[in-house]
Amino acid sequence: MDKTEFYRDARRDLTGPLDGIRVIDLTTAWAGPMAGCLLADFGADVVRVTAPGDVGNLWPPLFPGTQRSPAEETVNRNKRSISIDLRLPEGAQTFLRLVETADMVVENFKPGTLSGWGVGYDDCRTVKPDIVYVSVSGYGQFGPRSSSPGYDPAALAFSGWMSLNGEPDGPPTKAPTFLADDLAGLHAALGALAALRHRDTTGEGQHVDVALVDSILFQSNAYPAMAASGLAGERWANQMGVCAPTNSYECADGRHVYLGLLLDTHWQKLCVLIERDELALAPGYATNLERIENRDVVDSLVVEWCAAHTSEQVLALMADAGLVAAPVNDYATAIADEHVRDREMLQQVTMVDGNVVEITGPAAKFSRTPTKVRHGAPRSNQHTDEVLGELFDIGELVALRSSNVID
Repeated sequence: MDKTEFYRDARRDLTGPLDGIRVIDLTTAWAGPMAGCLLADFGADVVRVTAPGDVGNLWPPLFPGTQRSPAEETVNRNKRSISIDLRLPEGAQTFLRLVETADMVVENFKPGTLSGWGVGYDDCRTVKPDIVYVSVSGYGQFGPRSSSPGYDPAALAFSGWMSLNGEPDGPPTKAPTFLADDLAGLHAALGALAALRHRDTTGEGQHVDVALVDSILFQSNAYPAMAASGLAGERWANQMGVCAPTNSYECADGRHVYLGLLLDTHWQKLCVLIERDELALAPGYATNLERIENRDVVDSLVVEWCAAHTSEQVLALMADAGLVAAPVNDYATAIADEHVRDREMLQQVTMVDGNVVEITGPAAKFSRTPTKVRHGAPRSNQHTDEVLGELFDIGELVALRSSNVID
């Protein structure tokens, strides 16, 4: 399908499918901001609340020649931002005034922190009974470990995920991305939308509790269920325990190609390509379970075949046969691909300092209510007067600022 055809009925008068929904984003680091990022990308008015003096997420590296970080621009784009000191009673009251105008609150402080400041779920539902209040934390709002702090690598370690990542004879290895954070952010946004649907149907708000550990366990592909049954997981590196041959293979030009075969019919086609037709239906090779038992042999056949062909040849032959294969790219190669560009997974944005950069675009595409990166990440207090001006008069704003309640 052509992109133009996909978007043929698109509306351009809305920010996205969540146009008109207001979210208060009281988050730090990555998991909570990722939930807010998704909701903002979907068109919600996400108002980020930061502490006075907050300078944003300046994790290195920075964009060349700027003081802005790719992390900050990626996870806090499409949001507005205000600055309130929630540790002050007046700050908590100001925040609750804002909550009265909102549909959701998303936060990722350690459980109990916000209640101690007077802006927890019970405080918010007192002023807005149907509020959807989403909490993201390391271990959740209840349970023996709920009061423990938790970050992404700790969740990967505690959950068991890290024990299966890496080379079979190597040490446990964390993910190269904030995987637990990202998954918790996804579950938080999905949970928020489900709770919003319930609110719209019944008028009832609720507290949504998302833990990093729960999220990575849920996305562990049945390994927790296997462990409960006494089935041990194995570390497979680039192979897959459920099928063979599947691996990353070096080609004659030094580049690697990833091949994956799940179906017996695919194995038969591969046998034709590697000129080993006699193995297509041979005992020990004909079925996936047999090939798993003879993993080393079938894998070595593909190793030998790839070593005799360039990566371009391997990819072309696999494509002609209708088999799954992909080049093992670095990110620079991936984002230069015409398919990635056509999908608008890199989009230009003007940052608050005036510099123009490219950042990752939204993944989900909506034919009727398209989404995009509308603007870069704001300064921490960029929209304080704009947002709070809806709730307070000029004199009240001056008083709040002079008392250091807002910035």
